[in-house]
Amino acid sequence: MIRAGLLVAAVLGAAASIGCAQTATSTVASELTAKQHQLNIDSFEYVFAAIRDKHWQAKPAGLDWQAVHDELRPAIEKASTMEAARAILNDMLGRLHETHFAIIPSDLYSDLEGSSAKGEITTGMDVRVAGSDVLVTSVEAGSAAAREGVQTGWQILKISSTDLAPVVAKLNETYATSTLRELVMSRAILARLDGKPGESVTVEFLDGASQRVTKSLTEGKPRGELSQFGYLYPMHIWFDSSRVGNGDIGYVKFNMFLDPAHVMNLFGEAVESCKTCQGFIIDLRGNPGGIGAMAMGMAGWFIDQPDQRLGTLYMRDTTLKFVVNPRAYTFAGPLAILVDGASASTSEILAGGLKDLGRARVFGTRTAAAALPSVFEMLPNGDGFQYAIANYISEGGKPLEGLGVTPDVEAPITRDALLAGKDPALDAAIKWITNQRH
Repeated sequence: MIRAGLLVAAVLGAAASIGCAQTATSTVASELTAKQHQLNIDSFEYVFAAIRDKHWQAKPAGLDWQAVHDELRPAIEKASTMEAARAILNDMLGRLHETHFAIIPSDLYSDLEGSSAKGEITTGMDVRVAGSDVLVTSVEAGSAAAREGVQTGWQILKISSTDLAPVVAKLNETYATSTLRELVMSRAILARLDGKPGESVTVEFLDGASQRVTKSLTEGKPRGELSQFGYLYPMHIWFDSSRVGNGDIGYVKFNMFLDPAHVMNLFGEAVESCKTCQGFIIDLRGNPGGIGAMAMGMAGWFIDQPDQRLGTLYMRDTTLKFVVNPRAYTFAGPLAILVDGASASTSEILAGGLKDLGRARVFGTRTAAAALPSVFEMLPNGDGFQYAIANYISEGGKPLEGLGVTPDVEAPITRDALLAGKDPALDAAIKWITNQRH
């Protein structure tokens, strides 16, 4: 299985988000069979060759990669347990000191992979994990969740027979220091909510009055238009446009940077219809990325100077400069971009690039720091293997990978705010834009 490119999180769903976990859950240590032992050796050779041939540097991280192989090959031959074999593979990847290189134990891989690799949210809810609480952050109108009266701010306690507290604790421990924590957590929970059309999933909530309520949610058709790009899963892509504040601030939100013909047209129409607006807001929260070129096109609606760049992507044999394409008409008013820990890849390139150029003010929480094009494959021994094939440097001269985009204004979600119908990041952006006229 190969899924790659600036589509990283959108394509991989839960599994793609595992980029910088160098340690993860382990199974009970047990002796390997001869076949398992050989599969671990085969996996070692596969990892070595993939980085040797596909890393953006001929000498990965300046290392003599063949020497690293020769040093660790005897150790993998002696490894008598899966835990020992994984430790050796992680040791090899750790020499790179780079994110988006990881060995994912097969049990965690299968737990996270789920059907949400297709990016579907068919119950009509979106979620985030705040601390140890799984919170409903949005409910789609007309969805199963809306019909059952689910409200933003409700806490999800159990999905089917699975108590979420141990799941969250496990992921919190694994990703305690990772910028990918929020992206991994939300995708892992959404994977458990996903199902086939017509199926029902039982969800136990803690409602706004802190009472336990159980709802049976029937899986429905996802919103948006079905779109397919290359060899990727077909995905439903949606785009929302409205006015916020006093009705004179443009607002757009879309779930992925895919279906460019449709999404770019709608984006352009939204900006052009807002020529006299006081400001404009692009909401990239929860947007895991997609086609990188779309960021260049969108940025062109807000920058009227030529030869401006959002950053540069470096691959083994190619350098791609994210040059902004100015439009005949550009919006010159205040521009706010909303992000959170589930904003990744192309979302980070657009938000970080426009921030570096001094064209946008960013609100929310730090992004996932997952901007690198990466590949996710299954190794011969059944474990997952993720590795990056390019490096991205923002126009400000910093890598987004491992750092992410830090908002100008921190505005995290809370259960109290959601229950009160408030949106801290959006409210802060509206306030900033409103104050610009004074």
